[in-house]
Amino acid sequence: MGKIEVGDLAPDFTLKDHHGKEVTLSAFRDKKVVLGFHPLAWTSVCAAQMKDLEKHAQKFEDLNALALGLSIDSSFCKKAWAESLGITRTSLLADFWPHGHVARAYGVFRDKDGFSERAVFIVDTEGKVTSKKVYPISELPDIGDILEQVGKA
Repeated sequence: MGKIEVGDLAPDFTLKDHHGKEVTLSAFRDKKVVLGFHPLAWTSVCAAQMKDLEKHAQKFEDLNALALGLSIDSSFCKKAWAESLGITRTSLLADFWPHGHVARAYGVFRDKDGFSERAVFIVDTEGKVTSKKVYPISELPDIGDILEQVGKA
């Protein structure tokens, strides 16, 4: 399992989003990227986390950034969940197979549970991690803090 820290080059990846479209991190080198890892779809704190990203999509855009939500759920599960939450602007990515390989690359996979930590990484336009925070599973990441960190990236 990798352990990515601030200043490291963010491991590149390609995952399917909730529409079945492939999304590659390095394709966004012209933007800052917020990687919002969440344990599982269909849980209340994860739903609130993804709704926060969606609600602030325009603020991210104004900061030349975009947010991506990542969990080990399948793209089919993510599609149904996105529809239930009204997510239209934020890509929800499926780190489904190989199971949790992106979460592992970032050092946030919980082997004993089979899902990721709740964590937020901010990647700058050069592909470097400028911010990393791992939260208690039950804690909602502070969207104000995330926006502040994006502004500094």
